[in-house]
Amino acid sequence: MTHVHAAPGPWRGAPHPLGATSVRKTRGGDGKTHVEGVNFALHAPDAKSVKLVLYRTTQLLDQNHAKQTTRKGKTEGKKDDVAQVWELDPKVHRSGGIWHAMLPQDMVHDDLCYAYLVDGRERPVLDPYAQGVVSRTTYGKPAPGEECWPIAAGTMPSTTLRTKPKSNGLDIKNLTANIPTAEGQNDRVAKDFDWEGDLPPGHHPADLIVYETHVRGFTQDPSAHTEAPRGTFAALREKLPYLAALGINCLELMPVHEFNELEYYGPNPATGESRYNFWGYSTLSYYAPMARYAACSADGGESYDSGRGVSRELKELVKEAHRQGMEVLLDVVFNHTAEGNEMGPTLSFKGLDQRGFYMMAPMGEFYNYSGCGNTINVNHPMTRRFILDCLRHWVTEYHVDGFRFDLGAILTRSSDKWIEAEVYGANQGEGGAESLPSIALGTPLDIPPVLDLISNDGVLRSVKLIAEAWDCGGLYQVGSFPHFDAWAEWNGKFRDSVRAFIKGTDATVGLFAGALCGSPELYEEGGRKPYHSVNFVTAHDGFSLHDLVSYNEKHNDANGEDNKDGDDHNMSWNCGVEGLPPEGVEEDVRLLRLRQMRNFLVALMVAQGVPMITMGDEYGHTKDGNNNTYCHDNALNWFLWDEMKGQQAGQVRFLQGLIKLRKRCSQLRLREFPNAEILHWYGRNADEPDWSETSRFVGFTLRGQNNHCLYVAFSPSHLPEFVTLPPSPGKPWKLVVDTARLPPFDFSGDDLVDVNKDFTDAGVRPYIVSGFYPMLPYSSIILETSE
Repeated sequence: MTHVHAAPGPWRGAPHPLGATSVRKTRGGDGKTHVEGVNFALHAPDAKSVKLVLYRTTQLLDQNHAKQTTRKGKTEGKKDDVAQVWELDPKVHRSGGIWHAMLPQDMVHDDLCYAYLVDGRERPVLDPYAQGVVSRTTYGKPAPGEECWPIAAGTMPSTTLRTKPKSNGLDIKNLTANIPTAEGQNDRVAKDFDWEGDLPPGHHPADLIVYETHVRGFTQDPSAHTEAPRGTFAALREKLPYLAALGINCLELMPVHEFNELEYYGPNPATGESRYNFWGYSTLSYYAPMARYAACSADGGESYDSGRGVSRELKELVKEAHRQGMEVLLDVVFNHTAEGNEMGPTLSFKGLDQRGFYMMAPMGEFYNYSGCGNTINVNHPMTRRFILDCLRHWVTEYHVDGFRFDLGAILTRSSDKWIEAEVYGANQGEGGAESLPSIALGTPLDIPPVLDLISNDGVLRSVKLIAEAWDCGGLYQVGSFPHFDAWAEWNGKFRDSVRAFIKGTDATVGLFAGALCGSPELYEEGGRKPYHSVNFVTAHDGFSLHDLVSYNEKHNDANGEDNKDGDDHNMSWNCGVEGLPPEGVEEDVRLLRLRQMRNFLVALMVAQGVPMITMGDEYGHTKDGNNNTYCHDNALNWFLWDEMKGQQAGQVRFLQGLIKLRKRCSQLRLREFPNAEILHWYGRNADEPDWSETSRFVGFTLRGQNNHCLYVAFSPSHLPEFVTLPPSPGKPWKLVVDTARLPPFDFSGDDLVDVNKDFTDAGVRPYIVSGFYPMLPYSSIILETSE
């Protein structure tokens, strides 16, 4: 058994800040900074005993020597991976519910990581404030014995002062070399990264073009051809120029916090492949970047730096994104964790303060508003402090520009025995707070404390905050999310309205028109603006854009759940044939699908609000009709670079042109909702618009600066239309977009050679001069006044 140290023991330390903190002070007359040691502070209010365990990182990672833990939690293995175990004295090392200790510099070194043993449990638990996680380093590979949950320990701040920074570079082996002199006292994180004056791009929300992407999925396919190991932060960094050229100025990264991709590991009965938690919506550690997304983890050696290299690699990605004018948003999952329900593993929070961190019934059952086994008790005082600290950490240490909150409606649900007067000091009446009725656990609150704290925090107020304003418990708050004038929303109603109208559904013309205006019926009355609506047609969950126009029904058999998972309500249309038609057959179906994809992209890019594009939709990525590909680490979820290159002159160019048009035309990026002075609606005969239930036509003009005007029309009818154009305000109309035309004539951009421009003009000018334009079934057009 590993020896537990008695004396000399750790110093008393301090209860704040939580986590492991490098304590640095300036002493003597030389004015130099010296490392005093590392302070540890852990919130575990109900613990009766706590032991601080230090592991040797190199041996913990060594598959031949690392301690392994069976699925039942029994500890086995050699003792050599444990460097020290310190039993904390509650009389010395406890302040209230915080356990704390400090180890002086001579007791720690850079090859150590840490965890805690609580109340005699054999399985160590991870510090929720750990800023990195040391466990497995190879994605998708279990530990010996097919162990999927080996011991996970937290990285420690470096105790080494480094004074010779080297220049930055793409060489993965040198990612740890960019280290200036450490300065300051009691630094939360060792200042061992040179941001080189990095500043946020600071785009106005109305100007954003958001691209939802998955770090591993974007470069894992062999066609990516990256110098860095595929599927890593470093590989994504290499591909940023592609996104910049497309016109993207905001990356929304699916979860990059430490999670266990082996959570569902096992043979898929449908395919024989292994099943993974590919998307990552099951967080293990909120402060730590995903270690197996780092090239330095795969590369190993000095660049890994006991886990600290992972952090530096993600920072390199953010810094380079900022250099190229792109903001970085993180998808955060403050609704559930990887610990599951009452039958799930104890990895971190459960072993420290499970009733504080989770919504639990009196008999110990877990509430499941997330649909994933547990629900974070977000409005509990300590939990909301944890969330606030975590978000600040990502902004200050990683320079991220904002967050998208998965199942954000859970942030509005009350903790147990929540009384408003205790938090806000409301008028309590003669009987005081106890005379007011308590609110049942999970009840939606009008003024949720955690949202109040985030929205009014000095650091977080300036970043983008986006809520997925629903959860799996039936709470749907699109348009009614408590926003504090700070929050935008994923607008699920935009998605539904646009899908329904473009495929030709009755009684949707008014909903579609509202979506084009930024959904004022949802946001205007509450004082919000068009840019508080994040518009999307597709996202990571659900059909891809290609599959939206190719399948009427989901085809999730490959998930191994008998096609029972995934949403059955997709509002899709297969254009006449389910799935992929045989090669060389059904050309009319193929062309109609291409037209419909372009129609969706036009609607997304001309609508007021913030457009969000899903990775791969620019080239027509298919998931073979699977609308819930959470468990696949294969081409279903990978960006296929060869297919993208095949569409560079097609749909990729079309989207690129639309983005340029949106950036060029200020009337497509309004700060206020459009009014009758700049927006006019038209019917197919240029008279009064048709708002009837059977209407299949929407046309409008939108006036911008210097009397520049756009005319946009959508005709999702099965019949062709001969449209009467509205009068041009002074200058003649010219065609920009016609989704019925084949590339490159679908978008009349500057990249067209003169002969093609002349050809396009010759084909449409006689119609436009005559005041008409022919529209094929299921098509859309954009005209603008000539310069």
